[in-house]
Amino acid sequence: MMKQLLLVDDDANIRTLLRYFMSKEGYQLHEAKDGLDAVKLMTETPIDLAVIDVMMPRMDGLDLCEHIRQNYDIPIIMLTAKDQLLDKEQGYLRGTDDYVTKPFEPEELVFRVKALFRRYNRTSNDIIRMNRIVIDRRNIEVSDGQSILFLPMKEFELLSQLAQYPGRLFSRDELIHLVWGADYEGDERTVDVHIKRLRQRFAEYADDFTIQTVRGIGYKVEVKER
Repeated sequence: MMKQLLLVDDDANIRTLLRYFMSKEGYQLHEAKDGLDAVKLMTETPIDLAVIDVMMPRMDGLDLCEHIRQNYDIPIIMLTAKDQLLDKEQGYLRGTDDYVTKPFEPEELVFRVKALFRRYNRTSNDIIRMNRIVIDRRNIEVSDGQSILFLPMKEFELLSQLAQYPGRLFSRDELIHLVWGADYEGDERTVDVHIKRLRQRFAEYADDFTIQTVRGIGYKVEVKER
């Protein structure tokens, strides 16, 4: 899937420049001119990484960084015209992962974006994303970016197993073994019951992912292109 980047900067020239360079790298760039616009955009569009200018009207980059860190698990790069240690300290305290000082070379920002994605891919094995839906296996939580969605344990384990390998078909026997254990002696139709409940719970997120049935075999998760 194409990575979705958010650029928040009140300078239209910088937005135009980075739109060109990021599209060359295969990224989809979403743009906002200030923090409030960015907050609204993130409620409507799944974002994989944010690049944020510090000095902006209405809601500055530091406050936006803090908001993102409290509500989303994505990498953040801050842009600033200042190169003072105190300013960088404030950025890191609010939750930024990296800092780039203006003026900068667009290629450098591209390198930093790639490096952050590699770092997050290595450290976020317990995080599974299906557009708006985020599964946190370590804390046993599912969220939609706005609130926590509470699932019974077996439903959580079943969804996690399917979501970890989008597009892969699992037989009922495999899912019984992986979720209920090799010594489970019940009816394999319990998988069907749990799948039905998951579909009901996540019916409003059909634009993000679906659980598909392959008749006579089993189930798979398909994540929608956004």
